Amino acid sequence: MFRQRWRAGRWEEGSVVPHEKIEISPGCLGVHYGQAVFEGLKAYRGTQDDTIRLFRPDRNAKRLSDSCDRLCIPRVPLDYFIEAISTLVSIEREWVPKSRTQTLYLRPLIFGSEGHLSVRPATSYEFIIIAAPVSEYFDRDGPGILLKAEDSFTRAAPGGMGAAKTGGNYASTLKPTGDGLATGYDQILWLDSEEHRFIEEAGQMNIFFRLGNKVITPPLSGTILPGVTRDSILLLLAEWGIETEERRIPIDELKQAEKEKALIEVFGAGTAAVVAPIKQIEFKGEAIRIPQPSSDSFCTRLYKQLTGIQYGEIPDRYGWTVHI
Repeated sequence: MFRQRWRAGRWEEGSVVPHEKIEISPGCLGVHYGQAVFEGLKAYRGTQDDTIRLFRPDRNAKRLSDSCDRLCIPRVPLDYFIEAISTLVSIEREWVPKSRTQTLYLRPLIFGSEGHLSVRPATSYEFIIIAAPVSEYFDRDGPGILLKAEDSFTRAAPGGMGAAKTGGNYASTLKPTGDGLATGYDQILWLDSEEHRFIEEAGQMNIFFRLGNKVITPPLSGTILPGVTRDSILLLLAEWGIETEERRIPIDELKQAEKEKALIEVFGAGTAAVVAPIKQIEFKGEAIRIPQPSSDSFCTRLYKQLTGIQYGEIPDRYGWTVHI
């Protein structure tokens, strides 16, 4: 794992050390008051050239910096973040799976490590990066994801931390997600906190709706996470000449679109899920059924394009990959 400490107003020299337990104070401010941020990205082994690649780590570095700002945590310089990730992956390169559906997942974490009980930002921090081989989050050979639109609990509210990748945003999802899994759903579809009417995220994924030949996704208004895959999808769709729109989407609009047969496909997108089809959304006992994606659906095309770049099967014309 990589480890670096912030002490006396500066980041000390970081290093890659054996994966080990770390000692913290029982008064650790990051534990008591949630002053912690993290990221998630992957290292991919090329299927044709055996080259190991990172996918858009600069975007993860930028998002981590933005999350740090929101939680009063000192930033890690963007170039240093990429260097730390690259160094760790280079040392652990044998752990990058030789599989088209497996990767080495990387988890950078920064938390306030000072032992104190005052409600204030910490004066000392730990920056750690750990890694683990993983498979894809969803079974792509299955029928698709079943979502429950949550009409009671809320993931994030305006003015809160919804755009930051911090533990508190995930802690608030555990109970409704667990309840949903226990009753047969795969994930929760999060709605806005004020009216429980406008769609925001699907589990840990950004979500896209194809209505006719237009693709619509909720805007980055501060309550949803600015996904790296989300940004990549919008860039690809624009290049393909497909009209996109970032706007608030009321769930009633989906119901009407289904009735009019204008709802063509729905898919979630994220580092863990890549691009995954949604088969059905249930809201207050009523089902919104979505057609199964075809071989030329946007969901399928985007999945092939993104993974093709990540695994080195398609030329990276965008400069998105970093070779290790």
